[in-house]
Amino acid sequence: MHTSEINFKDLSILHVHKKALKNSYISVTNDAKVILKTSSRSKLYIEDLLTKKESWIRKQLTKQEQNPPIEINLEDEVLLFGEIYSVDAKDAEILRNYLCNLRKPTKENILKCYDNFYKEYAKNYLTQRVEHYSNIMNLKYSELRFKKMKSRWGSCNSLRVITLNTNLLKLYKEQIDYVVVHELAHLVHMNHSKAFHTLVERYFSEALRVKKDIRERKLYSMDASK
Repeated sequence: MHTSEINFKDLSILHVHKKALKNSYISVTNDAKVILKTSSRSKLYIEDLLTKKESWIRKQLTKQEQNPPIEINLEDEVLLFGEIYSVDAKDAEILRNYLCNLRKPTKENILKCYDNFYKEYAKNYLTQRVEHYSNIMNLKYSELRFKKMKSRWGSCNSLRVITLNTNLLKLYKEQIDYVVVHELAHLVHMNHSKAFHTLVERYFSEALRVKKDIRERKLYSMDASK
């Protein structure tokens, strides 16, 4: 694999060349970096591909400018329900205790405190929301799990096990409720068919709007790799 910076008009693009790739991929990261992955190093091929995708790339960059990621100061602040709170706030008591008990306050250890806080908070808050909607929808799940995930807000498998991303607690409460209803609806429809969306909208009338809001919202990432 080989990486290099290439210029396309006024854009600076990170090109990742990997022979094993079967297709070419273009992505725009949360910090507005454009990444192009191809199996070819041909300048003509790359320029043609970027020309075809230029409109999409600029559209994504515009979204990044209009919706900057939420940033917090570690140890001093916490993102909860779409708002930034001081760690001295009542709702951040669990996090504050984790931080106070740190023997080595390295960034990695601090990030683990945040992860543990979200997991503990999720067990209480998310369980209540799932129970609330499962009763309303008259749907029963076999197990509820909590896990930090990078690319999914939740999942529901054929064993009726629902798994929710602990990072859901960073979203607004109505956005959390949408995800909960979405996963519960999978107990009936293990797909995203018209019938599935109809069921979701029956119990969450603002589903389309909230789904769009979630997609456009940039969250502060607490991954140690960032």
